[in-house]
Amino acid sequence: MSVGKRSVVILVLLFCCFTPLFAQQKINGIVTDDKKHLLVGAIVSCSSNGATTMTQQDGSFQITLQHLPDTLIVSLAGFKSQYYPVLQRAELHIAMHSYDGALNEVVITSKQAEGQLMKIDLDKTPANTAQDLLRKVPGLFIAQHAGGGKAEQIFLRGFDNDHGTDIAISADDIPVNMPSHAHGQGYSDLHFLIPETIESIDFGKGSYYADKGDFNTSGYVTFHTFDAVSNSMVKIEGGSFNTARIMGVVNLLHKDSAQRNAYIAGEYNYTDGPFHVKQDFGRLNLFGKYNQNVGRFGRFNVQASVFNSSWNASGQIPERAVSEGLIDRFGSIDTTEGGSTSRINVSASYTYRPNSREEWKSSFYYSHYVFNLYSNFTFYLVHPDLGDEIRQYDNRDVYGMNHSYTQHFFFNHYKLDWTSGIGGRFDDIHDLELSYVTARNTLNERLAWGKAQEGNLNAYTSAELTSGRWRIYGGVRADWFYFNYYDKLQPDYNSTSYNKARVSPKFSVFYNLSDNVSLYVKTGLGFHSNDVRDVVLQQGADILPHSAGADLGAAIKPAKGLIIRPILWYTYMSSEYVWNGDEYGVSDVGATRRFGADFSVRYQPFPFLYFDADLNWAVPRLIDAPKGDNYVELAPTLTSTGGIGVQTKNGFTFNLRYRYMHDRPATQDNSVVAKGYFVNDFLAAYRWRKWELSMQVQNLFNVQWNEAMFAETTRLKGEPAAGVEDLTFTPGTPFFLKGGLTYCF
Repeated sequence: MSVGKRSVVILVLLFCCFTPLFAQQKINGIVTDDKKHLLVGAIVSCSSNGATTMTQQDGSFQITLQHLPDTLIVSLAGFKSQYYPVLQRAELHIAMHSYDGALNEVVITSKQAEGQLMKIDLDKTPANTAQDLLRKVPGLFIAQHAGGGKAEQIFLRGFDNDHGTDIAISADDIPVNMPSHAHGQGYSDLHFLIPETIESIDFGKGSYYADKGDFNTSGYVTFHTFDAVSNSMVKIEGGSFNTARIMGVVNLLHKDSAQRNAYIAGEYNYTDGPFHVKQDFGRLNLFGKYNQNVGRFGRFNVQASVFNSSWNASGQIPERAVSEGLIDRFGSIDTTEGGSTSRINVSASYTYRPNSREEWKSSFYYSHYVFNLYSNFTFYLVHPDLGDEIRQYDNRDVYGMNHSYTQHFFFNHYKLDWTSGIGGRFDDIHDLELSYVTARNTLNERLAWGKAQEGNLNAYTSAELTSGRWRIYGGVRADWFYFNYYDKLQPDYNSTSYNKARVSPKFSVFYNLSDNVSLYVKTGLGFHSNDVRDVVLQQGADILPHSAGADLGAAIKPAKGLIIRPILWYTYMSSEYVWNGDEYGVSDVGATRRFGADFSVRYQPFPFLYFDADLNWAVPRLIDAPKGDNYVELAPTLTSTGGIGVQTKNGFTFNLRYRYMHDRPATQDNSVVAKGYFVNDFLAAYRWRKWELSMQVQNLFNVQWNEAMFAETTRLKGEPAAGVEDLTFTPGTPFFLKGGLTYCF
């Protein structure tokens, strides 16, 4: 072969070898929503070679394609997946569109499916109150029993969580639960949230999540507020029982939304309620949020809120007082019950994404909290002349931080997501008081009075491996607690301290049987801390009772617009050893076990029509008690919620909702029964241009029902000194009508 021919052959071979390398194209782009807000964390993948990246803090991405033309697939929770053809090398601008509430767009095999379904639920059945926000969690029930001012009693998966003992609640990385609270361990008052500022709700049942710690036994709920609002708005509402509400949201930076956002919101609520003693309930909420890009890869956020509330309460009344005609259902035995509370939150966070594979996030928060509650649960049992009204007072400052690092590893056939984090919280409790008083103002006897410090340091790591149809999650969490209590009633002002640590492993497996069937198994340990006063009284015993649980579940999409989620679950609790803030004592009924089933259905046969239903069954039992005397007091056994929603193209919205709770034991031997109820609510609205007219009806058919119920030994005047065990209750809301007018600008 001549030199010339040899040269030609070599050139051809070199061309064939290196052409694929030269053909590779680095494509740059930006991902926004349909309102041109930059989207962070969107997954961008190539359809031909599987290359994957994520958008940065400024919404940008870079990805290498093997050849042109090609197609990019862009996905992000809460948005429709985009299939974007790339025909030539140029900077891309990809606009994603949020879900319009279509169930057929939900990909049940993705890890974002739960969030997408919650987003649809929020869209189809909007929340009007802080209570409505909690009810969005499937299977979660609440009861209010102090004039609307106290935190709700929460029920989930066979747990009477009291006000938050076994459910971890947070909002924008700020914990809501209050450990060692004057009224109850884990007390969680969500009334500082303004419903119109809530963008999404994240929840999980069970204790299977490495980044969730104290109080995460029956589950967790996390609320996220909007980083930015597209419009300003003002809403005025009024209704039965002298009810009034005014709410406003103001967008402060219309012209600079690509780089920074700021808005403020506020609301004021007032009502007298249906009770003979006017509630005189007033609540003021103020909220502000600011965030901006820092360089190309960083994002800074700061927010603050102020909450203040005061009220009168009708209190829990015994059934016999109503049946004997002493009072009616909306009457009172002690007309001076009520209280006040306030909370200030300030938080700041910084997120740094140096590339598509890494994310650092740090957040810091501070809360100042005051709680002052007057209650009378036993009337004249302890003090026959003065009465048994108690005052519970809590005054504290809370400091905390959370830091996490996430790295994504992308390989040809699998993806690994690794996250590690550390955190800390310190509660400086200046006053914890339980006293007997008369008519709020006269101090009769201090049962307990002290101050406390409680600290928690935690660390966790977790990894999630995705390969084909499989997704495997494993994690472990370590928590360390410090308790210190100063008893102000002791002459020498004694201080006592204890500490304890707990390790909680987690493991879950997900398998996509097909594009329309996903199966999973979840397991893990959880725990809740006990009150610092309980820790001192018990000399450090049972500080952190733990839970162990497992879920076996599925997500099934048998037809277009239909999603079914059946779950079997089991939970073991090492001790129901909890602090009773009303009596200054502890309650320990030993270990418990709960098993049950959750069944959830979402169905959208037409774009304008939406059905949802959740059915929850539980069998909670005491392990060490004899049969027949082993019921868990007030634990829910059968509950269901659901409804029908209609949204028309010409602006009309209609929602008919129901909630059902079955009879349940109020005592260990089931001799006193907390009666069940079935209640319907109705919502109608009409939107025209910038205006919306709304109407809400609670208890549409005006049924008689009891919201909160307890078995109590109480004494009315003239009764035997030992008192009478009876069911005490707070009556549920009767027919209640509220109208509203909203203007957006």
